[in-house]
Amino acid sequence: MSKKKKHEDHEEHIDETWLIPYADLLTLLLALFIILFASSQVDSKKYDSIMRSLNNAFTGGEAPFAMSNMVPINDAGNSTKNNNKSQNPPPKEDSKTDSQLAAKLQKEEKDLKELKQSMDAYIKENNMSEQLTTKLDNEKLTITISDRALFDSGSATIKQESQKLAVSMSNLLGSYPGYEVEVAGHTDNIPIRRADFETNWDLSAKRAVNFMKILLNNSKIEPASYSSVGFGEYRPIAENDTTEGRAKNRRVEVSILRNIKATDEIAK
Repeated sequence: MSKKKKHEDHEEHIDETWLIPYADLLTLLLALFIILFASSQVDSKKYDSIMRSLNNAFTGGEAPFAMSNMVPINDAGNSTKNNNKSQNPPPKEDSKTDSQLAAKLQKEEKDLKELKQSMDAYIKENNMSEQLTTKLDNEKLTITISDRALFDSGSATIKQESQKLAVSMSNLLGSYPGYEVEVAGHTDNIPIRRADFETNWDLSAKRAVNFMKILLNNSKIEPASYSSVGFGEYRPIAENDTTEGRAKNRRVEVSILRNIKATDEIAK
């Protein structure tokens, strides 16, 4: 009877050898999850640290997944936040740039309107409304001067009594530095053949240069900002078929160019 009982106890003993592969499987799963977690972070140093821990664990080195080499959840969260901030910085610089541009545009608009008003007042005081006009648009302020206000017919020499106009304009322009100024000469389409002017190109260019020279005779004006050009008969503002039209086309235009192009239409 005793032998039979002992045999029955031996049969009831549970075989636990399956725990070894099960424990290995859990270890591998844990390693996989930690690798996945580490790879989702952008902190390469901590990722390398984890990889070294895994390598030590599987090669018999230091204790696997030492706490000193783990990626703290809070740190990982902070790292992600910091990276998000670096990738999407607040648009403070853009706002500052837009504000500066708006301020410059506002100042430029104020300057050109004041200059136009001053020139209009000069025209009114000297009864020159038929000889001078002003126009402000999105690109420039243009002061148009009829040729008869400055020159004799076929001449590029500014009349003595007309030099006062150029000096007064120079004083006004000197009060608003920082703008490019272009002086342009224009003629009608009647050909000119003289020893000093072979074509209308020559006449228009010389008139523009002579007027600009008087403007530059002012210490407040920066010559590098001024230029002159002659367009001859090729940019008319009226028909050349009539006397009145040809008179309008013979002109000198002084253009004060905007540094910043306005986006909205400006009241003229």
